[in-house]
Amino acid sequence: MALATRTQHAQHPQHPPSLLGSLWRSTVGKKAVMAVTGLIMLAYLVAHMIGNLKIFFGPGEFDHYAHWLRTIGGPVLHYEWFLWILRVVLVAAVVLHGVAAYQLSRRDLAARPVKYARPRARTSYATRTMRWGGVILGLFVVWHILDLTTLTVNPNAQHGHPYANVVASFDRWYVAAFYIAAMLALGLHIRHGFWSAAQTLGANSPRRDRAFKAAANALAALLTVGFVSVPVAVLTGIVS
Repeated sequence: MALATRTQHAQHPQHPPSLLGSLWRSTVGKKAVMAVTGLIMLAYLVAHMIGNLKIFFGPGEFDHYAHWLRTIGGPVLHYEWFLWILRVVLVAAVVLHGVAAYQLSRRDLAARPVKYARPRARTSYATRTMRWGGVILGLFVVWHILDLTTLTVNPNAQHGHPYANVVASFDRWYVAAFYIAAMLALGLHIRHGFWSAAQTLGANSPRRDRAFKAAANALAALLTVGFVSVPVAVLTGIVS
């Protein structure tokens, strides 16, 4: 029996885990994945906000910008290929970010099954903000795609008229309210996430803590105001 066991092990040697596998299984690795994917999504949000603000220059400018997005990389890339590549990258980033966050939260609960005698208010607030903010943003992304990408839930939308479609969407007060609520959640998410990413990647230090906190606050405020300004402008008639 012992000889058979040794022979079996010889025939099926155990391979050492890959570097990526080991990194993903570790807590530090999961935090690094969250930080990197968070920065990818943050870069996209900054570019997306800048593009959204073109709506204040009128339908011609905004529609031209929307068309340009679909022709990036041409003639090497075909029509809309760049957008599809970007969507795949973003979906991968969102999935990895969400899975890593969920697994880290489970590890955190497993590491301290007994509740603290005195709950840590700051930590629990940040955790709740990130958790519920992530849920709200996930639901918003699904709605936003159905509303302004596939035009499924926008009854007044017309293919090839992005400016008019945005106005038609935010003319509905409940859609504008949902968008604004999601952007407020996004601001809180970015505020805490940017700071956490800096800590995870080792970019901060006791001397730079104040600067990173100020940068996180400024970035969150800038993105929130930038995104919220569009539905507010539609509701108030500035953009129509």
